[in-house]
Amino acid sequence: MEREPCASESTHAAAALFAWGANSYGQLGLGHKEDVLLPQQLSDFCKPTCVRRITGGGGHSAIVTDGGGLFVCGLNKDGQLGLGHTEDVPYFTPCKSLLGCPIQQVACGWDFTIILTEKGQVLSCGSNSFGQLGVPHGPRRCVVPQAIEFLREKVVCIAAGLRHALAATVSGIVFQWGTGLASSGRRLCPGQTLPLFLTAKEPSRVTGLENSKAVCVLAGSDHSAALTDAGEVYVWGSNKHGQLVTQAAFLPMPQKIEAHCFQNENVTAIWSGWTHLVAQTGLLWLRAQFGSNWWGLLLLGLE
Repeated sequence: MEREPCASESTHAAAALFAWGANSYGQLGLGHKEDVLLPQQLSDFCKPTCVRRITGGGGHSAIVTDGGGLFVCGLNKDGQLGLGHTEDVPYFTPCKSLLGCPIQQVACGWDFTIILTEKGQVLSCGSNSFGQLGVPHGPRRCVVPQAIEFLREKVVCIAAGLRHALAATVSGIVFQWGTGLASSGRRLCPGQTLPLFLTAKEPSRVTGLENSKAVCVLAGSDHSAALTDAGEVYVWGSNKHGQLVTQAAFLPMPQKIEAHCFQNENVTAIWSGWTHLVAQTGLLWLRAQFGSNWWGLLLLGLE
């Protein structure tokens, strides 16, 4: 999640960072492992005003600061925090191996982490049991971020799901790796040969998007999505909860969500939960008419 100013944010109010909920591994960064029922403020690890992005995985959390620093905490059984060890950490800690290497984005999977540098290089750490680190001949886990050498073009966006990951390059090509979607695909598409990108343990180009330029990629537990520069949304993977807006139980190839689902508006931003999607449309005529930042939200899929 990227922190952006909102209309209701006072220019005089000091920014603050809060955390609450499940905390069995210290993933809230509060220095303990007790669940928290009400939002509790974090104030020790860095100034809240410098937070650029916040994201979380199966039991770990990560923050990217405006200066490109990466702070991590929580479950670290497989080295997903990238700190060089496998001990859980209950407070946000800088990833020292990446000092001097500014980070643009971080994506937390179930037990692994994908990291995008400001130079467009992709790194990974954590479990590699399903090839989710993009290093096919590497160890079953990696406790220090390592480069994914198969991604040679500059990357602009990354995403991580339960056991798979994605990247979009500057030219709009989408790559996927990790075998997380393959088991569902084989079960729900019997007798059908799955495309390589669903079974690859190294970055493999997602076919079916050749005539589109992706600017953003997303991953849920068992599905993937891409947003194009034309405001179109493509989805593939499991449709167990209706999140892909199709009658099929599983989409082995990208399929465009028809424009009428978004009231024939272009999609300007999209987010993915574990089993649902949220899309934002830019209602440009409302902006022009009323001079305010109006937008529309559509929810896809049910928990």
